[in-house]
Amino acid sequence: MAKLIPLFSGSKGNSYYIGSSDGGILIDAGRSCKQIENALGNNDIDIKKIRGVFITHEHIDHCSALRVLVKKNNIPVFATEGTMEGLISDNRLESGAETHIISKEIALGDMLVEAFPTNHDTIEPCCYRVTTSDNRKAMVATDLGIVSDEVRNAFYGVDALVLESNHDIDMLKNGFYPYYLKQRILSSNGHLSNESCAMELPEIIENGTMRIMLGHLSQDNNRPEIALNESLGVLTQRGFRRDYDYTIDVAPVESNGKVILF
Repeated sequence: MAKLIPLFSGSKGNSYYIGSSDGGILIDAGRSCKQIENALGNNDIDIKKIRGVFITHEHIDHCSALRVLVKKNNIPVFATEGTMEGLISDNRLESGAETHIISKEIALGDMLVEAFPTNHDTIEPCCYRVTTSDNRKAMVATDLGIVSDEVRNAFYGVDALVLESNHDIDMLKNGFYPYYLKQRILSSNGHLSNESCAMELPEIIENGTMRIMLGHLSQDNNRPEIALNESLGVLTQRGFRRDYDYTIDVAPVESNGKVILF
């Protein structure tokens, strides 16, 4: 049995573990090295069994631990060519770090990791879908801006999905962020709102994905209960029953024992 663990999720930093007792990968490393090591330990995951860190894009909340984490633990780094260039130019990697470019998919031991391009304001962002040794699939999809057809089709049939539900539109519009930042977040290259996330869910569930976790919630422009209620409202209206047709939860800001077994 495989597991997806949200180690950190939100505007303060992001990192997810996908794997089993035999080992696994990290998707993003957006906290300190010590925090990620502690979160793994608290979830009984040996950092020596981390086969690679897959970076979605070069924003600081997704790669802040990368330089120290990789050097200290000798973990290879995987990213698209554009993201890797951004990481190197931002001095997020040591010159001797083991790096690998992923264009579409890459096999890592008995796991397969696929990259899907996303709409975000970085060089070459992507999200990842992981197939484990027992042919189970998990996907982490945040920093989307919009959901492209390619990414949407990748959702269908996965056993566990983390989907971005970043902000409540009214909270953002009426909040303290400067106008340019509000426009960036609301743009097609920004972040997926609660409303946009919720509208994706019925079709996702209809196509066989039943374990869902809402991720990358803004600490300033969202609340877990608001994001969850938005999704539940749409799903209930469409006739889906929670814990019967699907399960749904909100990824915590910091690991608190929440895990999706699949």
